[in-house]
Amino acid sequence: MADEGSYYVPAQSKWPIIASIGMFVTLAGAGMMMNDMSAGVKDSIAHYVMFAGALIMAYMLFGWFGNVIKESHDGLYSAQMDRSFRWGMSWFIFSEVMFFFAFFGTLFYIRMFSVPWLGGEGHGAMTNQLLWPEFEAGWPLMKTPDNETFPGPDAIIDPFHLPLLNTLLLVASSITLTIAHHALRKNERKKVIVWLAATLVLGFTFLFFQAEEYIQAYNELGLTLSAGIYGSTFFILTGFHGAHVTLGALMLTIMFVRVLKGHFEPEKHFAFEASSWYWHFVDVVWIGLFIFVYLL
Repeated sequence: MADEGSYYVPAQSKWPIIASIGMFVTLAGAGMMMNDMSAGVKDSIAHYVMFAGALIMAYMLFGWFGNVIKESHDGLYSAQMDRSFRWGMSWFIFSEVMFFFAFFGTLFYIRMFSVPWLGGEGHGAMTNQLLWPEFEAGWPLMKTPDNETFPGPDAIIDPFHLPLLNTLLLVASSITLTIAHHALRKNERKKVIVWLAATLVLGFTFLFFQAEEYIQAYNELGLTLSAGIYGSTFFILTGFHGAHVTLGALMLTIMFVRVLKGHFEPEKHFAFEASSWYWHFVDVVWIGLFIFVYLL
């Protein structure tokens, strides 16, 4: 059993190199997919490459997390190790904050500087007169400066239908997850199961409606990844967020299975707590998306 003065050093592991391979294959497939979509390539293998990478990542996560769970149940982790886990998760979420901050910063720069300059404001007056004298800046950018080569969308998503519904779903899921967390601290396991199940239903319902929104955007609104700068920023921001919601939902699903197996104690449940931190983070990011991407 570990004590305050001990620090567990795990044996050599294959999981880091498998994780590196999985991430490389996944990102390679994603890059190939976006390039093929932009070029109009049919019968692309990019989807299969990305799916293969995702399978490798799933295998790695299942095996590596399984090792961590076993080590924890064997009593190998001390209070110092618990603090290390907390710092690690805190820095991981901070890195994700910076990740989305970069994309929100890009959106701000495009809206406040690049598009107005192309429309003739400030330093862009000469560029506008020489290249696109008929271009009028505005946001959402429905007509790009070179609208024949890079046409803008025909219409945009109505923020007060699916986006508003998804906002309510995620806010509600944060509430149900908080209730489940407090129930776990009180060792009320039946209550934990009910409220955590409700959180999962809300989270996966969000993903369903996000997919419905994308289908509508592509098939009815002409809003695609190649629909000018508005289309690319819209799908990059909402798409990456959807990927984070998917990851968060999978984390909570694992927590749900572990609760059913009788894992966690009122004073010792950091895996559950870390998953809750992550879920609340993606909820906050969505509120920012709803305001700055859909409303304003």
